[in-house]
Amino acid sequence: MRRSPNDFDLNAFLQRYSLFVYTGDPLGDLLLIEDEIRELYELNVIDKEEFIEALAAVKNRRSGLRS
Repeated sequence: MRRSPNDFDLNAFLQRYSLFVYTGDPLGDLLLIEDEIRELYELNVIDKEEFIEALAAVKNRRSGLRS
């Protein structure tokens, strides 16, 4: 069962894989995070469900920046 993007803890997910992204540009950070998530999926480190949830959480954060 999928969680909503608001329920997915993106920070905890990133820390689990020792991923820390901070460039000073919030939108740029999200683009880098999205690339890292895709790479984790392509390397079969995360499954499809977690991949989809993580990308949805990034998209949710991105929409919050534009508001």
